[in-house]
Amino acid sequence: MSADLVPPADELPDALADALDAYGRHLAAERGLSPHTVRAYVGDVGALLAHASAAGAREPDDLDVRALRAWLGSLVAAGAARASVARRTAAAKSFTAWCRRRRLASTDPGLLLGSAKPQRTLPGVLRQDQAVALMDLAAVAADDGSPTGLRDRAVLELLYASGIRVGELVGLDVDDYEQGRRVVRVLGKGRKERTVPLGVPAARALQEWLDDGRPLLAGPGSGPAMFLGSRGGRLDQRAVRRLVHDRLADVAGAPDLGPHGLRHTAATHLLEGGADLRSVQEMLGHATLATTQIYTHVSVERLKATYDQAHPRA
Repeated sequence: MSADLVPPADELPDALADALDAYGRHLAAERGLSPHTVRAYVGDVGALLAHASAAGAREPDDLDVRALRAWLGSLVAAGAARASVARRTAAAKSFTAWCRRRRLASTDPGLLLGSAKPQRTLPGVLRQDQAVALMDLAAVAADDGSPTGLRDRAVLELLYASGIRVGELVGLDVDDYEQGRRVVRVLGKGRKERTVPLGVPAARALQEWLDDGRPLLAGPGSGPAMFLGSRGGRLDQRAVRRLVHDRLADVAGAPDLGPHGLRHTAATHLLEGGADLRSVQEMLGHATLATTQIYTHVSVERLKATYDQAHPRA
């Protein structure tokens, strides 16, 4: 069985299947992780349990460090990327620690695993002129006054202005925007709320959408959702990803990025403009400063690239 496939519950021994199900509920209800993150962790742990079950494990207490290392070794042998192995290591350690706390296991073998560090790659970002071109294209598309044009402009402006995640954007409600203060209240990972400021262009685009675009798409099923799809329901993340890809395809020389690329771009441009690292960390909702620091590397690498191209003694 592929290490990436999660077997149906009835293919796992009962005790392992029950533990996997309870672990998923724990991630969603107690840790407040997003559905996407819960699926990823449950998928990784399900693959681990399938591998261990094939080797004779019948309950969580049968997992030992040899079983964990054998599973991770099979991933490496199959050519899994370093980042994938790091993520699966983290999932395994989280699961075994949870089993120990719940007294489903007498020990925590995950403590004996090293921390596989993913290779850190610099995120793709737009140059400032490319970001301006993207917003100009969105403005032109909104000139016809169509509700979808106004919405798409507001979505792109908000993603770039705030650096919020696409899941956070589609989860916004109308009341989360404070027009007078030009801020949005965002519910981020772990159900942590933060307040993020907006610039004047983003605030203007958002207000035009709320005043002139949203009422034309709103229907009985719209509820308080800030951004609506063409049928009046809450806008889907996939639609936002398509929008970003499609608009960037018309920006000369721009890399093919998704919404997360606009988040990287916002952070990089803030730091290049003189923002301090702590403020950017707060704006992005990063739990640790180390996560935010990668954007300083982006800025330095871009500075070095410019130097190499421009300095006569480079």
